Amino acid sequence: MLTLFLFRHAKSAWDDASLSDFDRPLAPRGERAAPQMANYMRAAGLRPDRVLCSAARRTRDTWALMAGTLDEPRTTYLNEIYEAKVEALLTSIRRAPADARRLMLIGHNPGLQDLALNLVGSGDRAGREALTENFPTACLAVIDFEIEAWRDLAPASGRLTLFMTPRRLP
Repeated sequence: MLTLFLFRHAKSAWDDASLSDFDRPLAPRGERAAPQMANYMRAAGLRPDRVLCSAARRTRDTWALMAGTLDEPRTTYLNEIYEAKVEALLTSIRRAPADARRLMLIGHNPGLQDLALNLVGSGDRAGREALTENFPTACLAVIDFEIEAWRDLAPASGRLTLFMTPRRLP
């Protein structure tokens, strides 16, 4: 079994119009939410073996606030995750190494929500309903697959086991 963690970057700041979208930093709310989600993940035993992270500043900053809590798994920063559509995200995941049984993808919307909707075929009903409505910042979707390798990833083959947002944290 393989597990995919889809994590949308934490809330970003829009107050400096001179910055490109790629270079936007986190807002104070995002700086609080990322470590809170990391603490939740650690307590729930949700630790990735490997991380694929968009190279955009807000995703890198999000991961920087989470990585230590999640035991600093090997991380690859990829430009192709920034503003990626489903097929590009699937390509990045399918290239993940065989030893990455628990893979985390940190990226952006609408790509992450579209990817989750593409991959989830069963699982937590309330989570699936929430997923169709929104994939907010600092949100985590955990999807399990009964496959042996990421290259075998197929639409509707995943089972959503968790859909958690900072506002829903216990």
